[in-house]
Amino acid sequence: MIKICFICTGNTCRSIMAERIAKKKAKLLKEKEFSFSSKGLNAHGENIAENAKIVLKEMGALASNRKSVALKKLDLGTLYVTMTDAQKDKLKGGKVISFVSLLGREISDPYGQNLDVYRQTAREIEKGVDILINKISNWRNEL
Repeated sequence: MIKICFICTGNTCRSIMAERIAKKKAKLLKEKEFSFSSKGLNAHGENIAENAKIVLKEMGALASNRKSVALKKLDLGTLYVTMTDAQKDKLKGGKVISFVSLLGREISDPYGQNLDVYRQTAREIEKGVDILINKISNWRNEL
């Protein structure tokens, strides 16, 4: 099982969208070897952002409520994917990459912004997730 945990600040927008987009992609690809989760560096049990739910529903991904989850400690068997390099720099001692290594740019925080900003953020996340899944699948197939 390949465990991937997406990390952002509050786990109400970017990381939860990444988790749910990744789950949808893996299901469409019939990839059963992936396990996706998400957490926040400063999560405090808030609900997923309403605009994130709307965008996830538009994309055909799970759009139900969920409380944000704080990252307490790193699991050495999990690959952590952060939205920014600054978040990556805060995670020491584990397998950590950022969307910068996948897309060449960070995923900006849409929190408090309008629906179009959330849609753009979700599209960027989707591109990064596609690259991530393809890279891991290709690497696994080369073994």
